[in-house]
Amino acid sequence: MDETTVISCTVNGEAVEEIVPARLNLVDFLREKLDLTGSHVGCEHGVCGACTVRLDGVIVRGCLTLAAQVNGATIETIEGVTATGEVADLQEAFLARNAAQCGFCTPGMVMSAAELLTVNPDAGRAEIRDFLSGNYCRCTGYQAIIDAVETTLAGRKNGGSTT
Repeated sequence: MDETTVISCTVNGEAVEEIVPARLNLVDFLREKLDLTGSHVGCEHGVCGACTVRLDGVIVRGCLTLAAQVNGATIETIEGVTATGEVADLQEAFLARNAAQCGFCTPGMVMSAAELLTVNPDAGRAEIRDFLSGNYCRCTGYQAIIDAVETTLAGRKNGGSTT
């Protein structure tokens, strides 16, 4: 018989209590139990970044984090940061720069870029590229993504538009 555990956490500002299998990873919990399908399952080894979410204010790989580990934690997904408007300018820049082609990597890319915008608002192209190096994209060639993040950084500095 599979072991289960009860977890209580806050997901996108809402209290959640669920019984979960002890070995269920966080991204599968979010997708299957809470129907938050923005975070994707890609490599399941923590290298592609498609499953990136924020756990207690820090980005983590949802495929490497067990749901049982988030008891008492606060989790934010792409759905949560979109609803609050936190990444509206970044998402606008992704659209304007065609940085979201197939969209599979986009939620993880946006979550990672949002962290960069917070921790290094003076990042240059090389620093943006380095910070996002843990997120894979097969469609864009990365230049459009770097452009979108750079545009958002500049827009935030100038208090203006990202386009």
